[in-house]
Amino acid sequence: MAIALANFSSPQWTEKEHVLSAMWKPSQTGPINATPTPEPPRAVPPPAPVEPPVRAQAITGEQATIGKGLFIKGEITGSESLYIDGKVEGSLNLPGNRVTVGRNGQVAANITAREIVVLGKVKGNVTASDRVDIRAEGSLSGDVAAARISIEDGAFFKGGIDIRKPDAKQAAASAPEPVKAVTA
Repeated sequence: MAIALANFSSPQWTEKEHVLSAMWKPSQTGPINATPTPEPPRAVPPPAPVEPPVRAQAITGEQATIGKGLFIKGEITGSESLYIDGKVEGSLNLPGNRVTVGRNGQVAANITAREIVVLGKVKGNVTASDRVDIRAEGSLSGDVAAARISIEDGAFFKGGIDIRKPDAKQAAASAPEPVKAVTA
């Protein structure tokens, strides 16, 4: 319900400027008696700045991506992690980094990296200084050499497994210190 009040004796005010709104309350009986006080103009607050979404990988470091529409044939080397959702043939050498073969990824190459995660298809031998992880949707045909391996239910694996001890540097850092005997 809107109440329109106009003071026609003063030419500076128009009916449009004196429109007030009043709300009826269920406990109220009878007509609404509103005191005609014009509402002051409201300042419109500036919109809050929109922040771009934070990439999950930005926290852990940079990651290069080979998209679905890309086909690479040759040797890939580098010093950052790599996510493959396209097709790659040849060899991948990314020591100290992670190689992830996405759900759409198809790799026909030997892979050397710190960590290898397979969600798509890989044909070739893989060597990881830390671990190889074959997820439920993943397929790996080739030999695996790694300190740790994980094969989820539903994953396909055909090949040999060579479990290697972690590097001497990693083993020394992760090994607990021996307890020294105290003599009195």
